[in-house]
Amino acid sequence: MSVADLRSQIPDYAKDLKLNLDTVLSEAGAPGLNLAQIAMVALGAAYSTRYKPLTQAIAAFAAEHASAEQVTAAKGSAAIMGMNNIYYRFQHLVSHPEYASIPAKLRMNVIGAYKGDAKNDFELVSLAVSAVNGCGMCIDSHDKVLRDGGISVQAIQSAVRIASVIHAVGVVLEQAESAG
Repeated sequence: MSVADLRSQIPDYAKDLKLNLDTVLSEAGAPGLNLAQIAMVALGAAYSTRYKPLTQAIAAFAAEHASAEQVTAAKGSAAIMGMNNIYYRFQHLVSHPEYASIPAKLRMNVIGAYKGDAKNDFELVSLAVSAVNGCGMCIDSHDKVLRDGGISVQAIQSAVRIASVIHAVGVVLEQAESAG
C-alpha cells in the first residue's frame, strides 16, 4: 500500500488530514528537513501508532527517500522511545522524589550509536516519537540535544507536525476500519 492509497482511505470528515498528510511529507511542508529526515520522522511516528497499514505505507515511502541505515535508525529510535517514554513519563509524573535518584537500569545503547548528522536524524525521530507518546522529559531532552546540534526550531517544529499528522491519520483509519 502506498501513501496515496492510504490517503484515499481517509474519511471525508477528516479531509484536513488528507491535505496535511501530503503537506508534511514534502520539503515545502516540512521546512528545515530534507526528504530522508521527513521519511525517518514519519516512519518513527507510524510505528508509534501501532496501526500496521499505516506503518507499511510509510515504510514504503521511507524506502524511497531514506537509506537502509536511516530506516534502521528510525526503527531503533521508535523502539527505544517506546520504552523510555513510559519510564521517564512515570519518573516525571510520580510525586515521590526518590524515584529520580534511582538508576533506570535500562539498556539504551542505540541512543549513543549515532554521531554527527546521523545523531541529529536519530534525535529528530526520538523527539517526534516522544511527542506522540507524551513524554515531557524526553521531549525537553531531545529538543535540547537537537538545538545544541545546530537544528533549527523550525525543523524541530516540522518533525512534531509530521508526527502529529501521522498519529491522527493512524487513529482515524483504525477507527474507520473498526466501524466497518
